[in-house]
Parts: sequence; structure tokens; C-alpha cells
Amino acid sequence: MESLDRRSVVGALTAGAAAAALAGCGEGQTKGAQGSTKKHRWRCAMVIPKTLPIWGEGVQAFADRVREMSSGRLDIRIYGAGELFPAKELFDQVRAGKIQMGHGAAYYWKGKIPASVFFTSVPFGMNSKGMNAWITAGGGQELWDELYRPFGVVATPMGNTGVQMGGWFRKEIKSIDDFKGLKMRMPGLGGKVINKAGAQEVFLVGGEILTSLQTGVIDATEWIGPYHDRIMGFHKAAKYYYSGGWQEPGSMLELLINRQAWEELDSGLQAIVRAAAAWTHGEMGAKWTARDAEAYDEMKRGGEVELRAFPEEVTAQLKVYAQEVIEEIAASDPLARKIHDHFKAFQAKHEAYEDISELAFAKSVRS
Repeated sequence: MESLDRRSVVGALTAGAAAAALAGCGEGQTKGAQGSTKKHRWRCAMVIPKTLPIWGEGVQAFADRVREMSSGRLDIRIYGAGELFPAKELFDQVRAGKIQMGHGAAYYWKGKIPASVFFTSVPFGMNSKGMNAWITAGGGQELWDELYRPFGVVATPMGNTGVQMGGWFRKEIKSIDDFKGLKMRMPGLGGKVINKAGAQEVFLVGGEILTSLQTGVIDATEWIGPYHDRIMGFHKAAKYYYSGGWQEPGSMLELLINRQAWEELDSGLQAIVRAAAAWTHGEMGAKWTARDAEAYDEMKRGGEVELRAFPEEVTAQLKVYAQEVIEEIAASDPLARKIHDHFKAFQAKHEAYEDISELAFAKSVRS
């Protein structure tokens, strides 16, 4: 029997997840036959530069896979942030059908859809394993579909950063009072949490962060994890690097698709998109885990930064503020409450099982 290469194995293992994630897309309305020869030329824009390792490369790999698997019937051209329009306009551009696809993170749209944050990551929420389980097998995808349906878009997971780091600080954090007056780049709900602690949330795109940190425009920043943070060069501007990314414990990335464009694809092409998205989702998550572990090891051995953990009393108070912020989102409308309650119920069950499985194992082998 011929052996399968690594990429074929990844695709086989993750294709099932894609089918589940996009099962509701199109609601059974597929155009044409699987044997159709009609060709489609789509555009997909991202919220980050397309050259960013893992993330940008992953989206390009997705497009390449779709093209190869469809024998060129669906050709997706990838554009980085700013190439077609400002990154903040991505959701509206996909919604209007100006482009057929977009790739970003749902919490970027919190200004127009407050409950979207639950489909990326919420402070003190679930890790990547929990998010994957909730979306794929726990009812989260159905709620995501319900939330986005009025906007004429559908979404599916495509990438997860895993637990992020707590951030880079120019001064050590010893108590919650050290957040007072702190200017920090932090997106999502994390920014609202630190505001409650007396800090000032600052919005900056990736290319502006390092210079702002070096010149004192900001005092601290968070980004992703050791691998990408080292690429960005934050260790050249801030001495203290904090672990325990309470603000984003398992950030899910999303593939956005215009609903009308999706329904114009025949069932065969839809199946290819599902499979390629899941394949890419699994591969991106694995690469983030591997590269972050390698970069963290290099940091420890190189003595580049001072690695810190937030004091327990700081984390405890941030959790109180986070609960207040999340409750404000839940109270914004009935669907947000529905999603919040479903998310929290699943999180409780997931964490209870993790306590006797993953965490129990880690404790036993490392004691």
C-alpha cells in the first residue's frame, strides 16, 4: 500500500471538522451540478499582511489547495491588509459582495456586532481545544450562523493562535494599581478590561506597534505569542514579557464568505472549500504551537527578556473586570445573551473535564 504524505494525513483528519463547521452554509441551496465545469474567480482580503508567517502563509495555502483540488474551477486571489481597502472595512466589503471572501477574527467587528467576540476569544474564556470543540461539536457554529445570517455572510474557523501571551511591558506589573495611566495596545474585550483597571486602550495596526513602544507613545503591547512577537522585535523596546494571556486564551480566526457567492458554488466546490478550510485550520494551529515553543525556548536560553507571570491578585481583579465587560455584551440584545449563556455553559463543562484530564496529566508528570 502506498504511504500518505504528511499533508494528506492532515487533510484527511481535518476534513470532517470542516464539513461540520460549514454544514449550515447555503442551507442546502447549491447551484449547478458537482460535475459542472463553470469557473469562478474570487478575491479574498486579510486583516494582516499576506507575508506574515503562519497566518498569511496559511491563507495563501488555503487558496492554493482550493485551486488544486478543484482543478482550477475555483481560483482565489489573496490580498493583504490595505491592498484593496483598509483592514477595518473587511467585513463590510464581504457583506456587500465587493469581494467574495475575507480572513480575520470575529472580534474585529464588535463595533457593529457586539456578540461576535464570542467567536474569537473572550477574556478568561476557553483555550483553542475548547473553542474548537464548541464551534465544531458543541453548537457554536449554529449560533455563529444565526448571528451572521442578517448580514449576508457565513463563517467557518480557519486558524487558532492558541493561548496568547500577556504582553510586553516597559515596567514590571506588581499590583493592579500599575495599570493606572498605562497606555497599552490591546484589541478585543481585553482593551475594555484594562480600561476598567485605569489603563488606556490604544488601537494600533501591526506596523505601528514597535515604533510606538520605542518612542513611548504606548507603555505596553500584546500581539500573539513568542514566535510572532520576536519577529516584530518587541523585545528591543520592552523588558518584561508576561505569560498567561488572560485576554485571549484561544483566539479563533475566521474565513468569511459572502452568502450569495457561496450559494452560487455547486456542491462539489462547496465541499472542496470545507475540506481546504479545515485542513488549513488544523495546520495553522499546529504550526503556532510548534513555532511558539521553539521561540520560547530560544528566549529562555538567550536571556533576551525577563519573563514574568502576573501576580495572582492582579489576575483575580482583571477577572472581575472581565466578567463585568462580558456581561455588558450579553445584555446588549437577546441573541447576545443566548450566545453568552451557551458559551459559558459549554465552558463550564469543558473546564470541569480538563481538570481531570489535561490538567491532571500535566500535574502528575511535572510534579
